[in-house]
Amino acid sequence: MSNIIYKASVRNAGDEFLIATTPNGYSLTIDTKSERHSAPTPVELLFVSVAACTAVDVVSILEKKRQNVSDYKIEITGERREEHPRAFTKMHVHHIVYGHDVSEQAVARAIELSDTKYCSVAATVRPTVEITTSFEIIEG
Repeated sequence: MSNIIYKASVRNAGDEFLIATTPNGYSLTIDTKSERHSAPTPVELLFVSVAACTAVDVVSILEKKRQNVSDYKIEITGERREEHPRAFTKMHVHHIVYGHDVSEQAVARAIELSDTKYCSVAATVRPTVEITTSFEIIEG
């Protein structure tokens, strides 16, 4: 079995801005001056990528399980080291599922499958970041 090769680029745009081009050719502005608040920083992109990756998995699994989900969101929190490198040490992913008669067992299993099998972003950071999860189901 061979590995899949990805290729992307990041170019300096001046004033601590970067322009990233993803493997699929999408361009994205990145700002390394977080106090400027004009574009996401590299750390913010990594952080939300963990949430986005598991969200795609969980929604897909719940659809396959024919759960009546009307809305879904994730709230993610994280802790970083104070000293350099200021790596994340912990992340907590809280899944909020809205719907009618959504099975707690189905949600728990969908999250477990994402955590243990499907979410490649979490799998990439998990060796150095403690990732915990929780969920709530809101009828409606």
